[in-house]
Amino acid sequence: MSTPQAAEATEATKAPLAPLAPLAPQAAGATDTTEAPRAAKTTAVVDTTAAVPAAPGETREPRETGETGEIRETDAEVSAAVRAVAEAARRAARRLALSTGAERATALRLIAGRLSAHAGGVLAANAEDLAAARAAGRDAAVLDRLALDRARLDALAATVRSVADEPDPVGGVDGGGVMPNGLEVRRVRVPLGVVGMIYEGRPNVTVDAAALCLKSANAVLLRGSSTARRTNAALVAVIRSALADTSLPVDSVCLVPGATHASVHALMALRGLVDVLVPRGGHDLIRATVRDSAVPVIETGVGNCHVYVDEHADLDKALAVLLDAKTRRPSVCNAAESLLVHTAVADAFLPRALTALAAHGVLVHGDARVRSYDPAVVPATEEDWGREYLAPELSAAVVGSLDEAVEHIRRYGTGHTEAVVSDSQSAVRRFVALMDTAVVAVNASTRFADGGQIGLGTELGISTQKLHARGPMGLAALTTTTHVLVGDGHVRDGAAVPET
Repeated sequence: MSTPQAAEATEATKAPLAPLAPLAPQAAGATDTTEAPRAAKTTAVVDTTAAVPAAPGETREPRETGETGEIRETDAEVSAAVRAVAEAARRAARRLALSTGAERATALRLIAGRLSAHAGGVLAANAEDLAAARAAGRDAAVLDRLALDRARLDALAATVRSVADEPDPVGGVDGGGVMPNGLEVRRVRVPLGVVGMIYEGRPNVTVDAAALCLKSANAVLLRGSSTARRTNAALVAVIRSALADTSLPVDSVCLVPGATHASVHALMALRGLVDVLVPRGGHDLIRATVRDSAVPVIETGVGNCHVYVDEHADLDKALAVLLDAKTRRPSVCNAAESLLVHTAVADAFLPRALTALAAHGVLVHGDARVRSYDPAVVPATEEDWGREYLAPELSAAVVGSLDEAVEHIRRYGTGHTEAVVSDSQSAVRRFVALMDTAVVAVNASTRFADGGQIGLGTELGISTQKLHARGPMGLAALTTTTHVLVGDGHVRDGAAVPET
């Protein structure tokens, strides 16, 4: 079945650019600065705990030693190491800009095969990360996002294959025309260049980001949480080993060195080397990146997602939507965190809903009206209304009208995903029009706010901002445009060529 993205890509390629002339042969002895010869490729992954070697003649200050005996690098050393990796990624991006869609698809299929073939090593590294996280007292939501098993790893490999099969997002012409003077205008999709990812302990982001960036001819810098340090290193090692056996540069996918916040700040300072940063994680991570980064940021907001049950709702549908949105996987950003119920249906709906939520182990934080239906409901605080639980917990309130529900959502929501359950078309239209959010689900679960569920393929994240991209970010969001102007000696305003 064709997806919207496939249709868009087909439309975009109806008027392809004429093929570029082949590059002139390189002179003997010349060096290609965009990619080392195949034999010189390396699959080494930077060890984020190893010392950064000193440059010849460099004098260094004494370094601190951590509790476990590891060497702590100075901020200057970390900054230099991060810059070196970013420069390598920038060189790789130039080579990727010249790559074909077929080359990139072939590389992705090889990566998918290697992920399956080297599952044992990845899972062993993940087991170490999980053991360390448990020992550190990390909560269940963190452990769930961190954990990999064979099924999840196979699903990641399948995702990479799926991305490989997507239409090439680069090079298509998605607008333009011929001006009255005969000048041809073509708006061409091109890569962003170097994409930096800063994210918490979710190893799937490592694979998803690498696959999407490679498919869209972008180099990617990956700075995951130290919680997943071993897993991310193992995954990137597999990806780079596969790239070493392709025509694409190994440094298309780079792990950012450093295990402290110093490396994050160094990455955020590299405006000009890094084209865009995408933070994925909790509120504090996203807020700090937006606040402190000199590199442009695509903000992927936290998900305080609501389900509003309208007075005209089919209550059986409403219950199904609520349970799917809250209980299927509470630790993800598109899970519901708050329930709003119209007063006209509260008596009929809330006893059923509270019983069903309790059966799934969900703790409800409710207002006085909600608490009147079940003594197990605990009082909701002001903090609860704005909280992203990422756990089997939910805030709940009864509202007097659709507009009151809208005001509540606009006050406490995060602009991620909001759901309305109603059989009234006028109520639905009003709700959709008044929502300032990336995704609105009508009579459907918030869990559908996912690129793979809406025909975009794998997503890099869900953007909650309004510029460049909003909502699930698929391949198209990793491209921008160049206007190509094609003339035949055209000059503006009839300017004369100077006499020689």
